[in-house]
Amino acid sequence: MPQVMVVARNFMDMVAALPAAKLDMLYDSAFICEAVLRSLPPLAKKYALQMLYVSAPVAAAAMEEWVLDEYAAKHRVAIDRLLQLRVFVEVRDRRKEVSYKMNQKFQGNMQKYLVDGGSLPREPIPSSVTARLPTLAELESFALEQWEVRMTKAYCFLLQLINSSQVERGTSFSSSMMRTFQRGLLSSRDGEAPRLTENGFQFLLMETNAQLWYIMREYISSAEERGVDPTELISFLLELSFHTLGEAYSLNTLTDVQRNAIRDLAELGLVKLQQGFVVVETNFRMYAYSTSRLHCEILRLFSRVEYQLPNLIVGSITKESLYGAFENGITAEQIISFLQQNAHPRVADKIPAVPENVTDQIRLWETDRNRVDMTLSHLYEDFPSKDMFEQCCDYARDHGCLLWEDAKKMRLIVRVEFHPEMREFLRRLR
Repeated sequence: MPQVMVVARNFMDMVAALPAAKLDMLYDSAFICEAVLRSLPPLAKKYALQMLYVSAPVAAAAMEEWVLDEYAAKHRVAIDRLLQLRVFVEVRDRRKEVSYKMNQKFQGNMQKYLVDGGSLPREPIPSSVTARLPTLAELESFALEQWEVRMTKAYCFLLQLINSSQVERGTSFSSSMMRTFQRGLLSSRDGEAPRLTENGFQFLLMETNAQLWYIMREYISSAEERGVDPTELISFLLELSFHTLGEAYSLNTLTDVQRNAIRDLAELGLVKLQQGFVVVETNFRMYAYSTSRLHCEILRLFSRVEYQLPNLIVGSITKESLYGAFENGITAEQIISFLQQNAHPRVADKIPAVPENVTDQIRLWETDRNRVDMTLSHLYEDFPSKDMFEQCCDYARDHGCLLWEDAKKMRLIVRVEFHPEMREFLRRLR
């Protein structure tokens, strides 16, 4: 029985497996045609370019003469691949002799691409309107961290099935990602708890690249179960391969299917969703340009959100909102760093990006809160003599229980738990 977990299958194998009509739909896009051309073996790529401006079918026997006999095997591999991807279409004449003709959509789009140059459906957001973008090193770190987090949860989910009949309900994958993990990895019968399949055990031991390929393959294969056309999903994934690493692209130009795919890819660390732009004014008013409810809840952690428009969140930083953040363990420096890192490009280049009076006040409010410490205590006053007062101060100080003293008015404060000992000490002095 062949191992379905083998990862030798290329992404283009999934493209080749599409029905002819759907595959032809993919070739409506020039950049997908280019992606397919890039993926071809060297000899197949040469044949495709050689046939690019040939409109008439070329006999299979004539093509065999293009290579020496010793390369006949490579010739067959190249022709098979071109036929699988419908770059070449097989035709037969009345005598049933085989000829090959280039797919008209593929041929027309590649001709236009070579003459006019290709252009993606969407271009990167200009640097003049983007916030400070993460570096390539930061993106790599994010991808590794996100993958580790998600795989840890996946492992817990799968390993629990090995050791228990109960499935933990704490996994935070999207429903589509959970279906992807369960597909092929789990099996269940009516009335029985899910069990790991042979492929499930193999998945746990695979390398990262192999796991990723498996997930993406199952994610595409299960698209129709989620009501998604796999052709549209494959087209979008191929388009992403042409995007520039480290550049920002707008979500507003995406369809619902593409937007959902981006969220799923972000869960795996393949895409990083950038935070909304923030502008803070000297009067502590704050404007965040974002459509995300998550961003709104993040801002609500340390500010008072007053209202949310379709693409704008308006709020203000108050003493009360910051105290709430401090109580939850958020520090002033973390809040200031967040505001600086997500500053709108129109203010990001200014020094400082966040008004100094705002950052200073945030730090002061944190200091004020940390400076006030409630301690149960006991006050002593009306000492009959200076000598008795000083002896009591020394006694409490020696025991580490003196909190405060006023030598002029002869008053002192000790910890409440020290009160019985202090009272006994005063009794002995009298």
